[in-house]
Amino acid sequence: MLSQAFGLIEQAERLHRQFFRLASSARTQTSWEPPADVFEDEREIVIVVAMPGVAPERIEITTEPGALIVRGVRPLAFAGACRAIRRLEIPYGVFERRIALPPGRLEASLPECANGCLVLRLRRLD
Repeated sequence: MLSQAFGLIEQAERLHRQFFRLASSARTQTSWEPPADVFEDEREIVIVVAMPGVAPERIEITTEPGALIVRGVRPLAFAGACRAIRRLEIPYGVFERRIALPPGRLEASLPECANGCLVLRLRRLD
């Protein structure tokens, strides 16, 4: 039973690191890293980045050799001069997510925003 409890604690810590890990960036602002899923077959790679509450115009997508970078800002929606923050668990502010890409030539389609997620499709050209 004790080993089961330790396993659950380890799993909770892993999830916390995944969702609230600070991204390493050359930018001076602290940033958070949104969770991402990557699906791949012989024709394309589909990347889904969870970022509910982020407007498409606040998202920047760039590439560097071997990686795709998604950056943006998630503003604090309900904060104001007359509101006190009682609990703040959802990350806000500047974010950045680097996603490693496999070798080969890829062509990106237009990004889609669906149900609070950014969906990127990369077609294989090789």
